[in-house]
Amino acid sequence: MKRIAHIAIAVKDLAASKELFQRLLGIPVSHEEHVQQRGVRTAMFQIGETAVELLEGTNPDSPVSKFIRNKGEGIHHISFAVENVVQEMDRLRNAGFQFVDNQPGPGAGETLVAFLHPRTTNGVLIEISQKRRG
Repeated sequence: MKRIAHIAIAVKDLAASKELFQRLLGIPVSHEEHVQQRGVRTAMFQIGETAVELLEGTNPDSPVSKFIRNKGEGIHHISFAVENVVQEMDRLRNAGFQFVDNQPGPGAGETLVAFLHPRTTNGVLIEISQKRRG
């Protein structure tokens, strides 16, 4: 693991939350994206090497919408940047961790991501994230 890439916060209203975090952090949104495959809209605030990512579900069945229904708004996951997501998945499986999905998938900001199942990480959803090349 190279560094913390971002801390993601599940929100009900992305527009209102962007305004709140712009006031809180004193910086503008650095990146916004709709990740259709994950059913989420995102807004990133880059703070040094780490970002705060706001997540809003785009449909009632998206993982973020379900999270908010079950737990309310709040920290959704912590993302760690890795050099090679597939190799890191193999390493972590061999170390006894389980993943939500068997293969990595698309993430915001041209990344390839995989989520470790919270039952194997003390209840915390952990994402590993690789910048896509080319």
